[in-house]
Amino acid sequence: MSIELPDESGTTRRYVPRTEAVAMATDLPLRSRVVYSAAHVVADPLRAAADAPAAVDWDATLAFRRHLWAHGLGVAEAMDTAQRGMGLDWAGAAELIRRSAAEARSVGGRIACGVGTDQLTGPATLAEVTAAYEEQLALVEAAGAQAVLMASRALAAAAKGPDDYLRVYGHLLRQAAEPVILHWLGPMFDPALDGYWGSADLDAATETFLEVVAAHPDKVDGVKISLLDARREVELRRRLPGGVRCYTGDDFNYPELIAGDEQGFSHALLGIFDPLAPLASAAVSVLDTGDKNGFRRILDPTVELSRHLFCAPTRFYKTGVVLLAWLAGHQQHFTMVGGLQSARSLPHLARAYALADQVGLFPDPALAEDRMRRLLTLHGVDA
Repeated sequence: MSIELPDESGTTRRYVPRTEAVAMATDLPLRSRVVYSAAHVVADPLRAAADAPAAVDWDATLAFRRHLWAHGLGVAEAMDTAQRGMGLDWAGAAELIRRSAAEARSVGGRIACGVGTDQLTGPATLAEVTAAYEEQLALVEAAGAQAVLMASRALAAAAKGPDDYLRVYGHLLRQAAEPVILHWLGPMFDPALDGYWGSADLDAATETFLEVVAAHPDKVDGVKISLLDARREVELRRRLPGGVRCYTGDDFNYPELIAGDEQGFSHALLGIFDPLAPLASAAVSVLDTGDKNGFRRILDPTVELSRHLFCAPTRFYKTGVVLLAWLAGHQQHFTMVGGLQSARSLPHLARAYALADQVGLFPDPALAEDRMRRLLTLHGVDA
């Protein structure tokens, strides 16, 4: 059986899907790396997109988090992958944090939650930015979750230079109850974050970022670097104080960064590990035995899929992530908060399906094929 998949040239090509699922053995718990998946939210297609909080199917959303925990991954909640600032407002994020943190306690799952300033709706002063961060930090800590201090559009707009970042982050780290994860999200993920840390020069920005960490090493569990630049990440992680982890957010180069080199390695906090959870778990389980080559044999073939999902404009990678969740049977529809399912072209989605199938991502290949056919038919393609 084959399926006709459209490509960017305006034609179709015949693709023969696999017929059997790929079984991956995993020895839990994972030991050699701390691994988080930034998780997507499942929209409720029967509710108006204008509802507040955002129209989320809470049962399906929490079920997906249980899927991630069952594979030994931690959940990075209310982050970019959850459409934070791209359909999920602060009211929705706050509810998501409360529900997911409670679910994590019930199953013993690891969870870290995004702390930002997205309740601000217009231009803000540094004092207002700081207060917004404080409000969200208090909610995450009250929920019993670890905090991820996310990059803030409002801070990027209000800050006049590096000293403003040092002041705001220093204040937040001093009052944090437990060590946090600092998150540097590059402008390829959010153009409003261009020039973060006070400079568009990444070398200068790195110095400011490391100055924040060096001033408060006891309050920084780790740093998440999402710049899609493996060399820069390696150089930065080698300069971190002892005990401060580097969590890669590089969805282009994650196998080599997690495998590491003679001077160290990165842990992981990745959006691509939302669809790749079973393979990521199996790979790290192999790495736990010291077998770097076996780890790479599992994860290296997934890089082409990840680079496709995260191609420019990178911020729309969530569309491919949700498509794969639907094709894999984790949700009953391909609908996203804010209608973001329309953000990628049909040929883009068709290629995502084929690449995912090739690496054995679908637990039920026949279901994935049937759903892909229905999507193509809906768009007028005779598959």
